[in-house]
Amino acid sequence: MDFAFVSGAPSLDLAGTVGSRRNDPVDALTGPADLERWTSECPGLPDRVTVDTAAFEAALTLREALYRLALDRIEGRPFQPDDLAVVNTAAAGPALSVRLDDSGLHTSGDARAVLTHIARDGIAVLADPHVRLKECGRTGCTRVYIDRSRGARRTWCGMAECGDRVKAAAYRARRRAANREPTG
Repeated sequence: MDFAFVSGAPSLDLAGTVGSRRNDPVDALTGPADLERWTSECPGLPDRVTVDTAAFEAALTLREALYRLALDRIEGRPFQPDDLAVVNTAAAGPALSVRLDDSGLHTSGDARAVLTHIARDGIAVLADPHVRLKECGRTGCTRVYIDRSRGARRTWCGMAECGDRVKAAAYRARRRAANREPTG
């Protein structure tokens, strides 16, 4: 399964590794190797991280807490204390190491440092009152994303992920309706 990094933050992209949460959930992270691959593909995270079973379970717990907190923020509800505890505990871990050279920024660290980074990213996103969080407008998609569009008009998590599907379905519906109209 390919990963989509369209949410605008690593914490939301991690939460987005489960698709169609309300209808027929599809989990892109089925084992430690999937999380290793997701980490290597996620912008700003280290290329090579080894994930054991404990780190994998911790990542899934963090992912679900971040998702629920994002929904709480979108709905204007108070954050749930258990979810806050998960994120705050993860955020207290070791930081990633960063290094700059002529080719750019390089990060390194173990799985725990990656989870710390993701938790801190989630805290920054959730705490910022100016960040506009939305849930994708495509039926069945439950991805949460940051809407940075002018006028907060973004409707889908990503054009390639959901926007194209919605537009194609609308086009097909218009064609079917036009074909059913009596000619005159």
